[in-house]
Amino acid sequence: MGLTVTYFIIAIYSISLLLIFFYSLAQLNLLVNYLGYKRRNKEAPKFNLLDPKEIPFVTIQLPIYNEEYVVERLLENISKIEYPKSKLEIQVLDDSTDDSVHDTAKRIKALQETGLDIQHIRRTNRQGYKAGALKEGLDKAKGEFIAIFDADFLPSSDWLKKTVIYFKDQEIGVVQTRWGHINREYSTLTRIQAFALDAHFTLEQVGRNAKGHFINFNGTAGIWRKECILDAGNWEGDTLTEDLDLSYRAQLKNWKFKYLEDVETPAELPVVISAARSQQFRWNKGGAENFKKTVWSVISAKNISFKTKFHGVMHLLNSSMFLCVFLVALLSIPMMYIKNTYDHLGWIFEATKFFILSTIILFVCYWFTYKSIQGSGFNNFVDYISIFFTFFSVALGFSLHNSIAVLEGHMGKRSEFVRTPKFNLNSIKDSWKGNKYLATKLSPNMIFEAALMLYFLFGMYSAIPLNDFGLFPFHFMLFLGFGYVFFKSLMARA
Repeated sequence: MGLTVTYFIIAIYSISLLLIFFYSLAQLNLLVNYLGYKRRNKEAPKFNLLDPKEIPFVTIQLPIYNEEYVVERLLENISKIEYPKSKLEIQVLDDSTDDSVHDTAKRIKALQETGLDIQHIRRTNRQGYKAGALKEGLDKAKGEFIAIFDADFLPSSDWLKKTVIYFKDQEIGVVQTRWGHINREYSTLTRIQAFALDAHFTLEQVGRNAKGHFINFNGTAGIWRKECILDAGNWEGDTLTEDLDLSYRAQLKNWKFKYLEDVETPAELPVVISAARSQQFRWNKGGAENFKKTVWSVISAKNISFKTKFHGVMHLLNSSMFLCVFLVALLSIPMMYIKNTYDHLGWIFEATKFFILSTIILFVCYWFTYKSIQGSGFNNFVDYISIFFTFFSVALGFSLHNSIAVLEGHMGKRSEFVRTPKFNLNSIKDSWKGNKYLATKLSPNMIFEAALMLYFLFGMYSAIPLNDFGLFPFHFMLFLGFGYVFFKSLMARA
């Protein structure tokens, strides 16, 4: 290996480590914000829903696309929302292309006969995908406020009473609630997804919102002021995460977001790895698309502080951290050989400590968010250690898949909005086999994931002749992570 190539590898490796370290420092700052906010109890002006004059008109939008397994549950649940019927409208924004359309129409008609103002809105095409459906529904919406729920969400009957009240503050454009997980304990896959989402909905959303930094509407389980949507430029379908896009445009227009950690909205997590793959791809590619679309507007904005800009840039770079992690992983084996070949470059490997420190920071941050939902105590801490390293390993296993999504987003490659199939599974005994919406094609990425599993097995073996075991735990987790993703993907198609 020539010195030019050696220095190139060292440069990419070191830059990636530093970016990961800066990201972990941002997370640590969010933890400080989170803990400080938890000690405060700030009152906010609220609508008095006991006064008929203060009850605002609300439109609930339900964007659906081929939701045969959950549409009955969705409509039954939404019909139980406690709110004056004269002030409530429900729009079922149905872009379905399968037979579920007829069943949905029948159920909506039955609900209309009970006196509920519920409309079945169909489009002739799926232009703009979910963003296009929401935009078309908005044109017809009678509500001053627009609540949005994806097909797998089950808000409590008093959900509107807990959320719409905060719009008495005329500066608030969005109220977002925390996601819950009705099938958290279904499998290892659902547990680690719940773990990651819990960290986002506690540490990140509260930590940013507490200091007035930009947060994002999460696409569902939240409610918008209609005026805010229109003022920010309405829904746009040029990214795969239209929720993040509109959130930033609204906040750049000085609209405030209100995040309610204490209001939980339960939903279903993907139980099959192919479904998790499609969801991860969409979120990470959409994040990169929004970085490309929005980052300069954030940096050049005159109305926000430097610290808010920093957190905004790190937020938009969230998905790009997968690319940094993947590069660090891929280059870690060549770096072992460089370290043991060029004695005069040994000092450079102190940079590896940045990754260890980043991991420790994330371990501490995630513990505080874990215990806020699952509780503290020794047994819970032991469980936390297990789930943290399981999550960390599987996240490493997804790093190739998510890095491809990030690169596509940064390069501007367009792709279809691929929905996450829903299952309506209530217990471990329920099977997802036979779900007609599941992808059946093998992902070409699986070949590379199998190769990477063997590559990091080689990395562990290399530690023996080199007598260098510093990266052995890292390579072991990478081996397990890529192995898990590969074999789970293979088994899902068996």
